[in-house]
Amino acid sequence: MAKSPAIQVPEGLHEVLLHACCAPCSSAIVEWMMQHEVRPTIFYYNPNIFPREEYEIRKNESKRHAESLGLQWIDGDYNHEQWLDGVCGLEEEPERGRRCDQCFLLRLTEAAKEAQRLGIRYFTTTLASSRWKSLEQINHAGFIAQEIVASESNLSPLTSHPSPLYWAQNWRKGGLYERRNQLLKEFAFYNQQYCGCEFSQRKETT
Repeated sequence: MAKSPAIQVPEGLHEVLLHACCAPCSSAIVEWMMQHEVRPTIFYYNPNIFPREEYEIRKNESKRHAESLGLQWIDGDYNHEQWLDGVCGLEEEPERGRRCDQCFLLRLTEAAKEAQRLGIRYFTTTLASSRWKSLEQINHAGFIAQEIVASESNLSPLTSHPSPLYWAQNWRKGGLYERRNQLLKEFAFYNQQYCGCEFSQRKETT
């Protein structure tokens, strides 16, 4: 009996909005997509990243990567204060705790909204490529984001595009994690040492 492929593309998917957390995590995923006739639009939305200088470095690396491949790259707003409000009360949560749940949900809801604005039927995220993150948490947030945007669409008769669907995929499979490390060297990407938020950095350095 033949094994199912490690990465399964939903039927009819040829374009996707890819929420990108950074260039290293995006690289192998984007390469795989382009090799399999899936064109990604890269959406860089990461208001969790602190300080601003760190955010700008990661943003510029993501943009450089997309432009080198001729892909559309979209800069989401950097509103760190709004993100802090969103995770207020969860500052002392451990990694993979409730703060991460809320952080993923905030970012993926914006990704879903952007996909709908552009008329792209599916969205997914490079967060699901990190071995440091919980795939279950990420996918749970993705499906909730899908439901939130669908509910908002039902309440708004002015919505011109259907609400998007979340493409749940383990982007560590199919040799992509190993390929990520190869591409990191080939592109000479800046390789960050923490997820981005000051609370994660604080716990990793104490």
